[in-house]
Amino acid sequence: MRPTVPAPLMGPTEWLLLIVLSVLWGGSFLFAKIAVTHVPPLVVVWLRVCIAAAILLALLPAFGVRLPRDGRFWREVAVMGMLNNVAPFALIFWGQQEIGASLAGILNATTPFFTVLLAHLLTRDERITGAKLAGLLIGLAGVVAMIGPDALASLGGAGLGTTLAQLAIVGAAFSYGCANIFGRRFRDRPPMALACGQLSMSALILTPIILTFQAPWSLPVPPAEAIAAIVALAVASTALAYVIFFRILAKAGATNVALVTFLVPASAILLGALVLGERLAPMQMLGLAGILCGLAAIDGRLWRRITLRRPAGSP
Repeated sequence: MRPTVPAPLMGPTEWLLLIVLSVLWGGSFLFAKIAVTHVPPLVVVWLRVCIAAAILLALLPAFGVRLPRDGRFWREVAVMGMLNNVAPFALIFWGQQEIGASLAGILNATTPFFTVLLAHLLTRDERITGAKLAGLLIGLAGVVAMIGPDALASLGGAGLGTTLAQLAIVGAAFSYGCANIFGRRFRDRPPMALACGQLSMSALILTPIILTFQAPWSLPVPPAEAIAAIVALAVASTALAYVIFFRILAKAGATNVALVTFLVPASAILLGALVLGERLAPMQMLGLAGILCGLAAIDGRLWRRITLRRPAGSP
């Protein structure tokens, strides 16, 4: 019998870093909303990945990490970059031309639902359990409530842009789910090298597209607030966020770092309200509750704590 290995624990430092990480990732929706008001979404994506890649490349020696030289790694991080950076960033930024930071942050929290579903369909060792299925259905109901029953009616009217924008954010969550499944092959790679590699390949993929179809020098100079938002997206919500993410991952494990999924929507809502004056409609609050309940069911820890505390012999 193999000895039981205790799960990594979250100390005060890890909890603090987790909260900081949720603010950085929740803030990305705020920064994006400001940036895409003045700069085309694809240009914002390109600047974000280029600046973040440059920062992580500069930080690699401090972490004692070298980028692999084998061609297979670079082919795979190119796919990862498309699934984890290029496609979702473009969909989110495009969608945020129509919807607020709060709503975008909430809809993006559906990523674990797609991860669970895709893992069941595409892998042999991560099948859907009863609890995960319940969480998936509850979360789906939350998304339906969030987008609203009027979405179908709006497909031919003035609400079409908003509906498509919301679906774009859900599409980004699906892309993140695909990235989570594809990323299983990188378990033996240094996480910092993976982050730097995928951002670098994302920049290489986007550069010829940008230079051909959306040359930055042909655009008017954006206002200072848009420039600051783009810099914050790249430096804080991408480069710094990755460093913190890997710090928590190393100390507390993947299961604990996944708790950030619960905190990012709250950060996005709070920042959207404080900075942009956004408010959620009652139906959107109901949808948020459904998504959070679904995440809790998939995570399972809250239910296990409740059942473990139940006295012996109780019904």
